[in-house]
Amino acid sequence: MEGLGQLGQFAPFLLMFVVIYFFMIRPQQKRAKQEKAFESALKVGDKVITKSGLHGKVSELSDTTVVIETMAGKLKMERSAISMEMSATLNKKA
Repeated sequence: MEGLGQLGQFAPFLLMFVVIYFFMIRPQQKRAKQEKAFESALKVGDKVITKSGLHGKVSELSDTTVVIETMAGKLKMERSAISMEMSATLNKKA
């Protein structure tokens, strides 16, 4: 009977962990996977928006960086600086 009592003490903590996992950790991992897939799927000619709000078109790609052509010229930045959501919205409008 003692083992059952100890399990009863930890049940709320286990339940809390399960809830946190399904509502916070799992969606965050899924989103990170989607962003990685988006970054690796970029290709020359894609219209993108960076997380800081710069609009441009991809003109060069390397493993971790991308060169974006804007109206002001070309900018080299990290692939992770491109916003998946804003770029998807931009491409839906076009």
